[in-house]
Amino acid sequence: FPVTIVFAQINQRINEELIKHPEYQDDVALQKANIPYIGELFLGHVRYGTFGKNSIESVHPFLRQNNWMHRNLIVAGNFNMTNVKELFQDLVEVGQHPKEMADTVTVMEKIGHFLDDEVTNLYLECKNEGLSKQEASPIIAQRLNIARILKRASKNWDGG
Repeated sequence: FPVTIVFAQINQRINEELIKHPEYQDDVALQKANIPYIGELFLGHVRYGTFGKNSIESVHPFLRQNNWMHRNLIVAGNFNMTNVKELFQDLVEVGQHPKEMADTVTVMEKIGHFLDDEVTNLYLECKNEGLSKQEASPIIAQRLNIARILKRASKNWDGG
């Protein structure tokens, strides 16, 4: 899937939103809140596929979306896990149902498992401190320990 086609699709979507909502034209905050692909952080990543198909569904980054802000996850990588079957089975054993047995999916879901665990624990701490769900959200963001999550998630990774 040539990158020029991907960017053409993204630009078309942004332009359609700007036409539908002229009030977004000069308001960057509204654009970031309401138009896909607009933000403050961009990821550049070049990767050739060694597993899976050459399709738009296989293009990085992979997204793990959730209605809870702190449980969203984006993963892009150029790696090859040699123990994908074991990682997949680990996910099944904790009750997950990964959509496919690919290294990126298993790595993302493994991180996601520990991210969910961390967010749940932090929320319970906030609840015990008497905070409402809305009050807890920025506290969870401050207390989220990404290094601990990655350390727990990567314990059984094997590959390059």
